[in-house]
Amino acid sequence: MRGPRTAVIAHKKLDAEKLKAPKAETKTSKEKRSKKKSAPKDPDAPKRPPSAFFVFMEEFRKSFKENFPENKSVSTVVKAGSVKWKSMSDSDKAPYAEKALKKKAEYEKAVDAYEKKHKHVYPVFLST
Repeated sequence: MRGPRTAVIAHKKLDAEKLKAPKAETKTSKEKRSKKKSAPKDPDAPKRPPSAFFVFMEEFRKSFKENFPENKSVSTVVKAGSVKWKSMSDSDKAPYAEKALKKKAEYEKAVDAYEKKHKHVYPVFLST
């Protein structure tokens, strides 16, 4: 009487050629699915307000360029800005948070005006 087939398969050595051979090229499930088309963006829609960090970065970029005019790398500026932002206390970040809140209030007013003006064109305008 023969033993279970799985025991025989478990003891076989893997063939190196089979492992190196490329798999058959087939479309994956992600490729098979079609992408959903999003609604076109309206160029007249108000631009979302910056967060406190981006308000800080506006000022930081100016001061960084004054101190290091030879540095042209964007990544260096962003890294230096993020390190400084992380080292700041909440009280140091407060003025930037206030500016961000003011810009958010202006944005909400602009969204209201935009919705009233373009209600017939874009009935659903989600502002988050």
